[in-house]
Amino acid sequence: MELLYASCVGLLVTCGVFLILRARTFPVVLGLTMLSYAVNLFLFSSGRLALNKAAVLGYSSEYADPLPQALVLTAIVIGFAMTAFVVILAIRGRADLGNDHVNGQEIVKNNKKGKA
Repeated sequence: MELLYASCVGLLVTCGVFLILRARTFPVVLGLTMLSYAVNLFLFSSGRLALNKAAVLGYSSEYADPLPQALVLTAIVIGFAMTAFVVILAIRGRADLGNDHVNGQEIVKNNKKGKA
């Protein structure tokens, strides 16, 4: 189970960093979202991964830690709100600038027809 979680976190971090390094705005937003998912999975796994364990009930020593679950739930809500805000900001930047490049400048490629 830990290997599966670690692989998922590694894959999400890799994809997130790859998308953050893109030159357009929307892949950067998706990359930040994937990184937040990776952090959420990491926080969730810090609460000792356990299957079929009850929440804190009674005096049993076998229970799931509720703190990482509460942190992840809060992070999901905040991440969703921030993603919605950044998407609206990216749409506004696209409307104002006419392109969706991160630095606001269109990449001009040299083609052979334009050269004399």
